[in-house]
Amino acid sequence: MTLFDLAATEAELERTNREIEQEDFWNDPEYAQKVMKKKKAMENTLDSYNNLVKNLKDVEELIELAEIEEDEDMADEIQSMFDTFKESLEEMRIKTLLTGKYDRCGAIVSIHAGTGGVDAMDWASMLMRMYTRWCEKKGYDVKLTDLQDDTEAGIKSATFIVEGENAYGYLKNEKGVHRLVRISPFNAAGKRQTSFAQLEVVPEIEEDLSVEIDPEDLRIDTYRSSGAGGQHVNKTDSAIRITHIPTNIVVTCQNERSQHQNKEMAMKILMSRLAELKEQEHKENLKELKGDYSMNTWGSQIRSYVFQPYTMVKDHRTGAETSNVGAVMDGDLDYFINEKLKQKE
Repeated sequence: MTLFDLAATEAELERTNREIEQEDFWNDPEYAQKVMKKKKAMENTLDSYNNLVKNLKDVEELIELAEIEEDEDMADEIQSMFDTFKESLEEMRIKTLLTGKYDRCGAIVSIHAGTGGVDAMDWASMLMRMYTRWCEKKGYDVKLTDLQDDTEAGIKSATFIVEGENAYGYLKNEKGVHRLVRISPFNAAGKRQTSFAQLEVVPEIEEDLSVEIDPEDLRIDTYRSSGAGGQHVNKTDSAIRITHIPTNIVVTCQNERSQHQNKEMAMKILMSRLAELKEQEHKENLKELKGDYSMNTWGSQIRSYVFQPYTMVKDHRTGAETSNVGAVMDGDLDYFINEKLKQKE
């Protein structure tokens, strides 16, 4: 169901407000926070709808005024107002496509450098900046949990959490291989270089009772943090690496202040990855999720970014493309994200 149900949303908000007014509502702070987050999401949806109705009415009234006064000079103003209305309408329509089980959740994004040597690690760093800039434009918070630097340039891998409503719904289709073609700044001969990096996106799941992890299926290693974090992380073996043996999923975390906090965060990320994998594979039991789910294959290329000899970003799934590479690398990704979401229709 992709239609916006105004009456149902209003009724649910009214029921939620009654629940919040109960004296014992804050007895369970964790549950209360979830309800408040849900309330805010519904209020934002209704505000967006009401603003659309108001803006359309304003356009209609301005058209009537222009006709009464026979004022053709108002045409540009009317067109501008109508264009703004159409943009807001399209934005809300896209949100109605976010109907997946976890679409409203935050997102856990991991970037891995692939084939291409130093150029690939530099490319992974560029992608991290690109998605961080997109998050800033959307008003999402970004929390870095793991960063593996390269000694020469770029990053080997990074994992960060994007916190905010619908973050996973928007970013879920960005998973896959991203290819860069450019004149390599690391090649003295100035040759064109093709590099690859892979993006992994899973929902940030606060709690999923259907996912029970057997401790015997885990291998937990500690090691000394190597990324940013100051003197504290470099003096202690506080970083955590957890391997889920049946699926070979590996999660590392090193940016929290203590080993205990890193382990908690790593388990949270592992839980989210297993829950999403379980949903995709339609398996009732985690024991059925066999095989190698590590990020070591490069056959799922979704998008190409060409810097030379011409400029173009092209999504191979939708055919969407633009020559404005600079804007895309600065986080202007909505066009590509929305075109992929529209394929559901």
